[in-house]
Amino acid sequence: MNANMMQQPLLISTLLNHAERHHGEQEIVSRRVEGDMHRQTYADLAQRARRMANALAAKGVSFGDRVATLAWNGYRHMELYYAVSGSGAVLHTLNPRLHADQVVWIADHAEDQVLFFDLSFLPLVEAIAPRVKTIKTFVAMTSREHMPASSTIPDLLCYEDLIDAHSPEFTWPLFDENTASSLCYTSGTTGNPKGALYSHRSTVLHTYASALPDSLDCSSRDTILPVVPMFHVNAWGLPYVACMVGAKLVFPGPWLDGKSLHELFESEGVTMSAGVPTVWQGLLAHVEANDLKFSTMKRTVIGGSTCPPAMMDAFEDKYGVQVIHVWGMTELSPMGALGKLKGKHVGLDAVQRRALQAKQGRSLYGIDMKIVDEHGGELPRDGRASGDLMVRGPWVIANYFRGEGGDPLVDGWFPTGDVATIDADGFMQITDRSKDVIKSGGEWIGSIDLENIAMAHPAVAMAACIGVKHPKWDERPLLVAVKKPGAEVTREELLAFFDGRIAKWWTPDDVAFVDSIPLGATGKMLKNRLRETFREHRLPTA
Repeated sequence: MNANMMQQPLLISTLLNHAERHHGEQEIVSRRVEGDMHRQTYADLAQRARRMANALAAKGVSFGDRVATLAWNGYRHMELYYAVSGSGAVLHTLNPRLHADQVVWIADHAEDQVLFFDLSFLPLVEAIAPRVKTIKTFVAMTSREHMPASSTIPDLLCYEDLIDAHSPEFTWPLFDENTASSLCYTSGTTGNPKGALYSHRSTVLHTYASALPDSLDCSSRDTILPVVPMFHVNAWGLPYVACMVGAKLVFPGPWLDGKSLHELFESEGVTMSAGVPTVWQGLLAHVEANDLKFSTMKRTVIGGSTCPPAMMDAFEDKYGVQVIHVWGMTELSPMGALGKLKGKHVGLDAVQRRALQAKQGRSLYGIDMKIVDEHGGELPRDGRASGDLMVRGPWVIANYFRGEGGDPLVDGWFPTGDVATIDADGFMQITDRSKDVIKSGGEWIGSIDLENIAMAHPAVAMAACIGVKHPKWDERPLLVAVKKPGAEVTREELLAFFDGRIAKWWTPDDVAFVDSIPLGATGKMLKNRLRETFREHRLPTA
């Protein structure tokens, strides 16, 4: 028997309509690349997004076309989040921290048609513009007076000119909620990056779950400052959550240093923020060095890497800021688990409470988790058994874009590549990673790419790259290399060999020369043994 309820698709444009109608006066504050502060309302956002939707149509952007961005967190980027997806095209946020070669490969694989970019990234765009195959239209996200005096990019368009030239009269189309809305590529895999293609349905459901009290606990009374970039898994969904609940939004632009962030927190009354541990280290260092405090900040969401216990202690005990530990993946849109305590935990002492908070947390409604042994058998949720972490849910990837890598699922579950425990209350804790990628400051570094470059050096016979602990970045790459017989190469020479071949921050911090690298029965390098051997390796401090 069918029910008698309306059938209305879950579309991203409905979030914007809701914000305009019910929170139209709420502010969006942005520190702009141009250097000044910009203020607008949700009503302004909605009107300008409709103008941009008309501009996209005028430029020939069709249903399902990919529209790329290279941009910081700001109001123009927010407008594109809604103008592109709302009109039925696909928003593709490119990561400007990648090497130009990787940006070109990803843009070509996605078949991007248009690229919007902040002026900060003009040199990068000028480098890739002659090389990309499908991007025909380039738009600088600025006003006419700030347009570059000269550029090698042909027919460069101005964002504000497009806005001014088109009408705010636009009706968001209705279509199937399973239509693609946005595309993000993950470098957390071997080989070339793979694309996660999100739907309107998956995004709206992820937004609902993320805003819940036992999740990020967001409301119209909040002022949210997303430090996590809008080019990094859609800023963990916060641009959508803010519209759903009508929260004030504060965008920091490219200024993510401790001083700049603290000034924004205080001047705009920020109550909640989200980012990776490396950003919070800089913020805490600034606050502590200048004997400052947080007047309005109530909670900070920390993910991307494990939150160091000392950081959690400083935020909660010294500054009274609640830490919400989160875990997720690009393939999960990205939220999977949050470390919110239950009512039964109120009476725990500080040590017990902090031990629970240090775990990656409980799954959001919509995410099902289990751990399995090497044969696929489910392991007990006793907090002791450790196994491969598997997830499933309505915002978990079913296939990568264009079917890259084949079917990633195992009996309908997505293997995360993490090894974890789950306790009786549902708290999950990652104990290891089965992947060989390195996580530095919340960003993945592909070890195979580094190994391939090292082994291209004429003096190197074999190389393996592993992550070793770093006090600031969580992990940094250590290159373990075997020299060819009779060949000589110094640490400095080998590290210099990476220049220009990868993004600078991917370059290994150190090199360890060894006589041989352990191999398994099939000839694969046994990186687990290398990680154990170099577990206490101390990286150079400078």
